[in-house]
This record gives sequence, C-alpha cells and structure tokens, in this order.
Amino acid sequence: MAETRAPDSTRRSERSRRAIYDAALALVGEAGYGRTTIEGIAARAGVGKQTIYRWWPSKAEVLLEAFLARGEQAAEAVSDPALPDTGDLAADLKQVLRLTVDELTDPGFEAPYRALAAEGVINPELGARFVSRLLEPSLQLYVDRLRAAQEAGQVAAGVDARVAVELFVGPLTHRWLLRTLPLSHAYADSLVEYALRGIAPR
Repeated sequence: MAETRAPDSTRRSERSRRAIYDAALALVGEAGYGRTTIEGIAARAGVGKQTIYRWWPSKAEVLLEAFLARGEQAAEAVSDPALPDTGDLAADLKQVLRLTVDELTDPGFEAPYRALAAEGVINPELGARFVSRLLEPSLQLYVDRLRAAQEAGQVAAGVDARVAVELFVGPLTHRWLLRTLPLSHAYADSLVEYALRGIAPR
C-alpha cells in the first residue's frame, strides 16, 4: 500500500507568500498605493486576508518585503553585484546611473518604490528598515567602487567615499522624488561630470 504523505505546509506557505508579494506589487502599480488594500491584495493572491494579517501588520510591511524579495531574486540572477570596474571611473558611473534612471522610470518599479519612500517618512521604523535593507546595500556598492578608484589614484586620497556617493545619487533621487524635472541619461551623465570635475573654473 502506497504511503500517503501529508501536504507540505512549508511549501504551501511559501507559494502563498510569493502570491501575496506579486499581488501587492501589481496592485500598487495599477491602482496606486492609496487605493491598495489588504483585502485587495488577498483577493488578487487568492488567500484570506487573515493569512496576510498573520504575517504582516500593514500593507506597507507587505510591500516592503515584496520589494526586498524581488531585489533578492534579481541579485541571485547576477553573478557579481559589484559596480563595473573597467578602469574608467566616469564611464562606469555613467553606465550605472543610466541604469538607475531606467529603473526609476519603470512603472513596475517606480510605484512601489515611491510608495515605500513616502511611507518611510511618516513611519520611522519602516523607514529605518527601508534604508538599512534596501538603500544602504546599494550605496555600499558605490562606496566600494570609489574606494577602488582611490587605490588606483583616480580619486583624491582624502575624499570620504560615502559622502562622495551622495554627489551622484542624491540629486538623482531629489529630482525623481519631487518630480522637479524629467530624469534622463543626459542628466545622469552630467551628474558624473560635475561630481568628478567640479564646477569651479580651472
């Protein structure tokens, strides 16, 4: 007589979790964060809303974990997450910032990311986790690249790499968050030129 195995609750829970992540990201992209509800996420994911509340206290928490999970999946698909190092610092930074522009203007990325950034302002605890788990690991890649450039004599020895990173990503984020002007590859390139060469007359 064949042995009957009990359903694997771990696998079932993981499938539900992934469905909830996908539903949360999709709904925020389609309807906006304000119109996204736990009930809507549950309906899209095919689970009961009590399942979501058992794992997360709010839709913001669902969205944060969904975003982090998507980032982890993307990282797993890349053999080396480090920024490119061709020996040409300006070209490498321009390449990365152009990709960042593409990402920030992708509707599937922009809506949940913007929602999390805004929610993090009014929810300090969520904001701290947003920074520590999402932003800082990305910024550290820039820091590592700038320190490698310092060792190669391409950046002054006294420059604080962590502060210098903000010369590139800070203005880009400011323009994106406040929608002051459109993001473009040309703008990304100009940030690199200004940051590396300065604006003082030679």
